Amino acid sequence: MTLGFDPEGIKAVIAGEHPLPELPEEPTVPPRRVNLIIDIQERMAQGKGPAYERWAKVYNLKQMAAALQYLQEHHLTDYAALTARTEAAVDHFHKLSDELRTTEEALSKTSELMAATVDYAKTRPVFDGYKAARYSKKYLAQHEAELATYRAAKDTMNTILNGAKLPKIEALKKSRRELARQKKALYAEYREAQRQMREAVAIKANIDHLLGITDERENKAQER
Repeated sequence: MTLGFDPEGIKAVIAGEHPLPELPEEPTVPPRRVNLIIDIQERMAQGKGPAYERWAKVYNLKQMAAALQYLQEHHLTDYAALTARTEAAVDHFHKLSDELRTTEEALSKTSELMAATVDYAKTRPVFDGYKAARYSKKYLAQHEAELATYRAAKDTMNTILNGAKLPKIEALKKSRRELARQKKALYAEYREAQRQMREAVAIKANIDHLLGITDERENKAQER
């Protein structure tokens, strides 16, 4: 006899005559996941409501068809996945933007240092002559432009190097070539990341308007 939670069964369990009866396992109900694509298609089929009317003033069926195709291609069946993909696209774009900016700055500095190094080498003999002439006013008048170039080149080198040793010109050339290569590769990635970000942001904005999510955010902002 299977003991349940009747008086006799409870007494037997308390007396230690029988183990505590096991409860039948309840079937696990999987959490309901709203299919974003189906939800959108239903909203489109209904074609009514304030959210839809506001959406129709900004977007069109062709744009929504593109949005649905995007969701299907990337297997985005719920809103959280769409949000995550959009945020990832934005973050990736900003990361590449920072990398590209850093590379461009390094390339610009290297090119500037190379130019200053060349100018310094060309005008150093003129400065040595000026010093040998005991800083003669006549010598200065004759070589004023070269001496100005020398001083500017020296100042630029000091600013960029900031106490570091001046690399050899061949090392600077190699560095510039490598930075130029990196910039070219990064720029190609940057343009593609920019395209993907714009696409994701535009599609999410389209869907937000249709589902009324944009309206909800605006209302909450006004309540604050």
